[in-house]
Amino acid sequence: MKKVAPPQCLQNAFEENGLTQIEVFEFPEGTHTAADAAKAIGCDVSDIGKSLVFVTETLNPILIIMNGADQVDLTKASNLLGLPIRKAEAAEVRETTGYVIGGVPPFGHAKPVETLIDKKLLEKDTVWLAAGTPKTVFTLSTRDLRDVTGIETGVDISA
Repeated sequence: MKKVAPPQCLQNAFEENGLTQIEVFEFPEGTHTAADAAKAIGCDVSDIGKSLVFVTETLNPILIIMNGADQVDLTKASNLLGLPIRKAEAAEVRETTGYVIGGVPPFGHAKPVETLIDKKLLEKDTVWLAAGTPKTVFTLSTRDLRDVTGIETGVDISA
């Protein structure tokens, strides 16, 4: 593990939100999946917040920040949004967020994206999140995650 600089878009988001003390860490073994990240960091997989991109039938992107131990229930998420959703393809993820799958942070994206956060994740005090690449992560309090995203209440969208 070594400390590295985040991508500029994410660094800008840190600065815009007063998160100037955030440290980004790179793990050579990779943090592509929640399980990979938990193993590399040495934490429980539920301490990982995975940022997953979905697309509605009208092609609007939706970011779901999910507890790393759980899966998104597409039916619950679709019902909540009032539209069917599907997992975004790699090119859609890159176009919307500016990042590749496995490295999508919860904010600091190329384009605005509607965001939902799983309520189980917000029950944690702090979580580990992707920092722009499939090898980098940072830790953040869920209070700061709420503040940056503007989402105070999580939703029940786990399978």
